[in-house]
Amino acid sequence: MYQLQDGGRVCIVGGGPAGSFAALHLLHQAQQRGLRLEVCIFEPRDFQRPGPAGCNRCAGILSSRLVRGLETLGLHLPEDIIQAELHTYALHLDGEILRVHQPDPQRRILSVYRGGGPKQQGAVAAPPASFDAWLLEQALARGARRIPRRAHRVTRQAGFPTVHTRRERYRADFLVLATGVNSRPPLDETFGYRPPRTAVMAQDEILMPAAWQAGEVRAYFRTPRWLTFGAMIPKGRYLNISLLGRDIPPEGVAQFLESISPPRSLLPYGAVRLCGCAPRIAIRPARRYYGDRWAAVGDAAVTRLYKDGIGSAFYTARAAAHTALGWGISRRALACRYAPYCRRIALDNLYGRALFRLWHITLHSPLLLRAWIRALRREAALPREQRLHERILWGMFTGDEPYQRLFWLALSPRAAGRILCGTLPR
Repeated sequence: MYQLQDGGRVCIVGGGPAGSFAALHLLHQAQQRGLRLEVCIFEPRDFQRPGPAGCNRCAGILSSRLVRGLETLGLHLPEDIIQAELHTYALHLDGEILRVHQPDPQRRILSVYRGGGPKQQGAVAAPPASFDAWLLEQALARGARRIPRRAHRVTRQAGFPTVHTRRERYRADFLVLATGVNSRPPLDETFGYRPPRTAVMAQDEILMPAAWQAGEVRAYFRTPRWLTFGAMIPKGRYLNISLLGRDIPPEGVAQFLESISPPRSLLPYGAVRLCGCAPRIAIRPARRYYGDRWAAVGDAAVTRLYKDGIGSAFYTARAAAHTALGWGISRRALACRYAPYCRRIALDNLYGRALFRLWHITLHSPLLLRAWIRALRREAALPREQRLHERILWGMFTGDEPYQRLFWLALSPRAAGRILCGTLPR
């Protein structure tokens, strides 16, 4: 029978945000239905350790929709988790700096550390608080059990998913795959799971210059040549460097730091890099990401294109939990109730690709770029709610609005008319 029964066991492989959210949603919804579940999270890492050992290799930005989602579970971020509240993106374009401000101050965008922050040689300061560690603690406090061992294999035995560690086996009534895309999924071939297509980013941290504007992200484009988008994001005492591009070379972060201008005033510490990595990000959905008694969530299934991956983990985990407890854990139930939600994310990403393509065309057309800059400057005199291009860019850079909504807003007569006015001679 493909239903979760009272006392049923759920095994969650991966204790990052997707895994913790899955546990929180399952326990919350089970309690509402009067069910008791045994929820086991397999996670060997200590997210509080500084450096690669505790890191989940992510820029660590929380969208306002995620912050609102946390509140529906009664979760409120402690102040020490929040490293910065972001309110401005400073775009460096052709020697100019254009500032895009938060359209709605009520929609908070926050930066956090997924692990214990960068590892410094001889550092004596306490590591920053870890979002992932806090989230896992919340899941454990609400009844989940952490098994601090790696799930080496997941097989099927008598139709039930079975998690194998080095010494033990755990049979699951329902399995949640929450491994992301930066580790090998342990599912046996019989599950038919095919991971998402990925792209490689480059990330690092440097100490934050004293003159850095609080809450300001600096964004760079086109230089070096391989760069699609580069951001320097404030996080407590540090700046996180996140670079997206094609064929990023091993020395990509060094090339980027050498290319930004003026490097001496911006980086008075000499840009000493503290903790670099090259994480993968999902750019396409997985295939066959659910079946009888199992489902993948978060990056392992589908995520927002380039932005708001933690938000996607929250909402895919919620949709999977709602399906499992409300409709069943058969492949058919998941196909009818869970898969459509994932397909909506994938569809929205198509609009995101079109939107980023429009941005790419604008960046490489001097006429369009000048017109867009003029439109943005003219909008600065308008009330915040009327600044269309500022809202579009803010949504693109933060993932705080659906791409479909932003795409049609970009093609609206008002937005297009402002660009057209910018092309006319003064």
